[in-house]
Amino acid sequence: MRYFFIVYALLALLVVGIFGLPGQKFAKLPIRIFPDMDEQDKLRAQKPDAFFADGHGGRGSIAGVHPRGFNPDGAKMIGGIPEYEFGGGTGYDTTGRIGDYYGNGMPVELQLSPAGARALIRRGKERYGIYCAACHGAYGDGQGITAAYGVPVASNPNAKLNSTRQDIYPDGRMFHTITHGMGRMSAYGYQIPVRDRWAIIAYVRTLQAAKQSADQAR
Repeated sequence: MRYFFIVYALLALLVVGIFGLPGQKFAKLPIRIFPDMDEQDKLRAQKPDAFFADGHGGRGSIAGVHPRGFNPDGAKMIGGIPEYEFGGGTGYDTTGRIGDYYGNGMPVELQLSPAGARALIRRGKERYGIYCAACHGAYGDGQGITAAYGVPVASNPNAKLNSTRQDIYPDGRMFHTITHGMGRMSAYGYQIPVRDRWAIIAYVRTLQAAKQSADQAR
């Protein structure tokens, strides 16, 4: 028992020697076993920073880069859609709904010509590859890269009897799903602009039409 108290006293002295007494002030930084992000590699406003050659922490904006929602030259429309590019409207083009129901077809606000429709589909293919293919697969077969890591197979928009067919799953509902998410799918309303959401829908419908044509040709 005597040795226990001796060891206990030595440990207490060691702890006090390392961490100090409560309320004690130090001129140097304390020993921190868990820094808890006290020291971060970040720029501080109006402070010098040795990371840059000129020693200035404050950096100017990069040429050609604008904040989200910013319209250069005071433009009030982006690609035919009003400036609330990430939402905020109440019409079909920004909600996917017409009254209490989901609408179908591309909104007139896109002002699509035949050439514009082709460009929209090409844009949709690009955006689909960035945001959707990881889970839904490059060809809409639900076999994305996430399936290889044990994530359950995502919805297959190309399946013959899948509930995402346009006749029973309107475009407006798909827009709503992209915007707000569903089930394990996260919401993308804060990442994908309004026009790009419609572009993705246009591309998915193209994939479905191509799959239906291929099935009929067999």
